[in-house]
Amino acid sequence: MSGDPTSIPTGIPASIPTGIPARVGVLGGGRMGAGIAHAFCLAGSSVVVVERDDAAAQAGLGRVTRALAGSVERGTTAAPLADLEARIAVSTDYADFRGCGLVVEAVPEDPALKRQALRAVEDVLDDGAWLATNTSSLSVDALAGALQRPARFCGLHFFNPVPASALIEVVLGTGTSAELEDAARSWVAALGKTPVVVRDSPGFASSRLGVAIALEAMRMLEEGVATAEDIDAAMVLGYRHPVGPLRTTDLVGLDVRLGIAEYLEATLGPRFGPPAILREKVARGELGRKSGRGFFTWGDAPPSAPTDQNPSRQHQ
Repeated sequence: MSGDPTSIPTGIPASIPTGIPARVGVLGGGRMGAGIAHAFCLAGSSVVVVERDDAAAQAGLGRVTRALAGSVERGTTAAPLADLEARIAVSTDYADFRGCGLVVEAVPEDPALKRQALRAVEDVLDDGAWLATNTSSLSVDALAGALQRPARFCGLHFFNPVPASALIEVVLGTGTSAELEDAARSWVAALGKTPVVVRDSPGFASSRLGVAIALEAMRMLEEGVATAEDIDAAMVLGYRHPVGPLRTTDLVGLDVRLGIAEYLEATLGPRFGPPAILREKVARGELGRKSGRGFFTWGDAPPSAPTDQNPSRQHQ
């Protein structure tokens, strides 16, 4: 597979039969960005992933390649691996987003960073292209304030892991056009997922509810109400949640959850205040699965594993 973005053909129709843009860009090749690229590639799009440097770009390419190989091995796609790999390219140059019908931003949950990145992407896009952010909680309207064409911008909140998740949250800013809302619904359906459409609000629907449950589970653990295992079992067995709130927090990353909780506390009030146990674990570097320890101990990641540098849009 080539890492040269010029290997993706540019003389292609605006969309493929599913209605998804034929050429899609993803800014950020971390866990979520790679998952988003994987999803669009399986649906038939040619995808270019842009990262900050060559090392990050090659790491992102490896993530997407492994995900595609896994899909072929599991039989979830009939496409040959070589054909799928030919649809993926990586770059370190925003100019390689030219010709994309859609670009999804998937950089860390830092408002200033996202605004800067989105404006830089918009500057190279064709006037008819769409732009989306994969933020899990930040205001779409606030991010749109940096853009010249807010009508062509929305939130597409993918969930981690992207291939297994059945949901994408479509977040509409006050300036998002009705045309983009319709297009986003059709993209989500073509990816084999279900769209949930929400108006821009702190935490949207999913993060707001998910964080509220997780923070209460942490308080219960802190107060000695029950063990982490039993708190999670109560939600899995009693409410049919596929994964308990504390284990989900480990998968998301305790640092990510802390950042979201602090944002929700600032915008929605003290009911989202992070409990001491969360702050203390983050301070000790107990970030969940990616560090080897969080509310649970994980055997597939060493305690010294580095923090994921692109944790935005993991499901909250």
